[in-house]
Amino acid sequence: MKLIVGLGNPGIEYQFTPHNLGFLTIDRIANDLGIEVRNRQCLALTARATIADTPVMLAKPETYMNLSGLAVRELVAEHQVDVKSDLIVVYDELDLPLGAIRIRLRGGTAGHNGMESIVGALGTDEFLRIRLGIAPDRKVSDGAKFVLTPFRKAQDTVVDEMLDAGAQAVEMILKEGPAAAMNRFNRKPEDGGQ
Repeated sequence: MKLIVGLGNPGIEYQFTPHNLGFLTIDRIANDLGIEVRNRQCLALTARATIADTPVMLAKPETYMNLSGLAVRELVAEHQVDVKSDLIVVYDELDLPLGAIRIRLRGGTAGHNGMESIVGALGTDEFLRIRLGIAPDRKVSDGAKFVLTPFRKAQDTVVDEMLDAGAQAVEMILKEGPAAAMNRFNRKPEDGGQ
């Protein structure tokens, strides 16, 4: 079974913020499949599904971003997930322009608190991640405040397209493998993401 974890913060006030793109991507996948992510287990909301003939568990940690690793570690242990081959983490990335997507097989955390928590809890950075770009079009003085401020109405189309692309990336990884997905999605948006 593949474990697909989207990162975010629980609570209506965080729902449509850049930091919740992981949650929103999981919701988009679930919506496309006609299911709800609402079972509570291992400090997360979860749902079982099949994507590309592969059994998956969709998960949204309820621990708040900074403690995401606690939920991921429990889910990995409970479902005997092979972290290197069967874990996919979807999250927001301040170092990428809004609308960009990058898929990586391993790597650092770039200061992302949720990813730091997961790497610390699992003791490895060797797992697949889908990074969704949120960089602002102008310099911000407070990154923490920025990622917790709701998207502007003018960004809705780009965000919606990015959520579709994130869901498609998960499906392609499961259907054709990470390399094929990286070839398709690890490119710059044609319009610069604005």
